[in-house]
Amino acid sequence: MTLEDMVEIAYPQQPHCPTILLLDISGSMVVGDKISQLNSGIQTFKEEIEKDELARKRVDLCVVSFGKKVEVVQEFTAIEDFNPVELSADGLTPMGDAIDKTLEILEKRKDEYKKEGIDYYRPWIFMITDGEPTDMQEGDDKWNEIISKVHRGEEESRFLFFAVGVDSADMETLKKISPPERKPIKLKENHFKEMFVWLSRSQAKVSASNMGEQVVLEDPVGETGWGEIPTI
Repeated sequence: MTLEDMVEIAYPQQPHCPTILLLDISGSMVVGDKISQLNSGIQTFKEEIEKDELARKRVDLCVVSFGKKVEVVQEFTAIEDFNPVELSADGLTPMGDAIDKTLEILEKRKDEYKKEGIDYYRPWIFMITDGEPTDMQEGDDKWNEIISKVHRGEEESRFLFFAVGVDSADMETLKKISPPERKPIKLKENHFKEMFVWLSRSQAKVSASNMGEQVVLEDPVGETGWGEIPTI
C-alpha cells in the first residue's frame, strides 16, 4: 500500500456530508474589512457545526482559496480536526482555476468514499466572492469549460453549487457561472456571520436527514435572511 492509498476518513460508519468552502481572498477583500469578517465567519461555522452531535460526525470540510494563487487551505477533514487559519487578502481573482481545482478535489474525495464503502450526501460547493474571474472571460475556452462543468455537475446531481456575491461582486457574471436553477445570492452588508450560521444550520439539517431525502432549508433571502437576489 502506498502513502497515497492510506486515506483515513473519520467516522467511516457515518454517511458523510462533503462541503467545500471556495473563498475569494483577492486584494479587494481588504476593503471594508471583508477578509476579517470572512475569517470570523469561518470560525463561527466550525463552532456551530461542533454544537450538533450528528453534523459534527458527518460534515467533511475542505477549504479552497483563490487570490494570489489557488490554494487548498484545508484538505477534507472532520470538523473537530479543522483549525481555521487566518486568511490574508492579496492578488487577483483566478476563479476559473479555483472552480476547476475544487471539482477535481471533490471527485477524488468521492472516489475515496467509494473505496472505503462510505455513503455520502450530495456534496456542497459554497463559493464566496467580491469580484469577477480574472483568469477567464465569457466565451473563451476556459470559460466554456468551467461553465459546462458546473452546470453539468449540478444537472447530474454530482454536487450543489452555491455562489454568494459580496460588496461589489459582478452578480451578472456569477449568474452565468451558477447553475440555471440556482441564482447567486448577494450578501447583505456585514452579514458574514449570519451567512455562516445559515450554512451550519443547513449542513446540520442535511446531516440529520435520510439519504436521498429532500431537505427544506431556511430562506436565506427572507426578511430576516442574510442575502438578497438582485432583480436587475
